[in-house]
Amino acid sequence: MTIRLFLLDDHEVVRRGLRELLEIEGDLEVVGESGSAAEATRRIPALRPDVMVLDARLPDGSGIDVCRDVRSVDDGIHGLILTSYDDEDALTAAVAAGASGYVLKDIRGGDLVDSIRRVAAGESLLDPPVVRRLRERWGHAEPADPRLAALSPQERRVLDCIGQGMTNRQIGESLSLAEKTVKNYVTAVLGKLGMERRTQAAVYVAEQRVSPTRDR
Repeated sequence: MTIRLFLLDDHEVVRRGLRELLEIEGDLEVVGESGSAAEATRRIPALRPDVMVLDARLPDGSGIDVCRDVRSVDDGIHGLILTSYDDEDALTAAVAAGASGYVLKDIRGGDLVDSIRRVAAGESLLDPPVVRRLRERWGHAEPADPRLAALSPQERRVLDCIGQGMTNRQIGESLSLAEKTVKNYVTAVLGKLGMERRTQAAVYVAEQRVSPTRDR
């Protein structure tokens, strides 16, 4: 079975090197590539690769944002963040964006190929204790930011789901809402928090230790 890949990196030489490394393998095929976050966000859902290999930092955005946006449309596309930066905030955002892995660019070629195959098979390469610790941070402390008072109970539930890395479809299933309704809630939450991207909200949840809201 062939594993279809999309490469996102703003350096053409890096993309070319990755393509050559990966396509030597008989079961890996690069079906698209880009140096732009905006272009990748448009093209990936149409191409429907099995795995998108995403640079974390780009001139026009972040591969983590791309992962979040693409998976909100099609959560069957797996994301692997490939970055030069060992950054805890970026790792937190990657978990929240639903990425399956976060690896550094100094990884050996064979290990990268193995990582891609594992991600394509549905495995998570993220360290379970790290993910568990982040989930606990998102769910156990009282909110301190007064902006949260502007959110309705349902909006708080949606925010908590965002912090757990859920797509709009998954939030809808969890809260018994239509996907279009979830999208409206997400827009409202971001507006009230003064944010533009849901990745910002996910990181915010981690930093503020927002707890799930219950009806009183």
